[in-house]
Amino acid sequence: MGQIGQGLERALRTRPIPSSTGARLRFLLATHRGSTRKVATVLGVSQRTVQRWVTKRPGARRPPGPTQVRAIEEAVLARWQPRVRARRRAQAEAEGFVFHTRARFGFTAPAGSSDDPRVRWITQDLPGEVARELFAARDAGAGEQQQTVILARALGHAYFREWGRRAHGLHIAFSDVEFADFSIG
Repeated sequence: MGQIGQGLERALRTRPIPSSTGARLRFLLATHRGSTRKVATVLGVSQRTVQRWVTKRPGARRPPGPTQVRAIEEAVLARWQPRVRARRRAQAEAEGFVFHTRARFGFTAPAGSSDDPRVRWITQDLPGEVARELFAARDAGAGEQQQTVILARALGHAYFREWGRRAHGLHIAFSDVEFADFSIG
């Protein structure tokens, strides 16, 4: 997941996900009412493996491997604050959001303009239509490049062309995203 995808995920959460693997396993156990069998099914491992990960007996405890740690993280991300995420997504789609970024911007414009790409800090309010388009692209499995195109088009219209009041025909080149953050509500 790239900078834009990570920024969208951070914006949808109100609390950080558990940071340690043990805390993530406890969360998964809590969401499945303590059933190691259901957690094992979700993670694609045996029930005994999950029991070894969470046991309190010092000699019997085994830490999960790197592949399992990633599976645990993905399972937690998929189940973390589902109602909050749905509410914040609906709010962003209805009211819009504020986009904060530091990235390289360049232009393709008529002769006589400065079109050299340079790094800029930009904070811009964007409408709900952009949020709907971003979330639809993300849900369809779009990559970072397609999300960058959506944001470049929106920033070109809102920030550089001032909602269509100036710089007609200016096309934005948006690349080298150092960070992308979204503020909802």
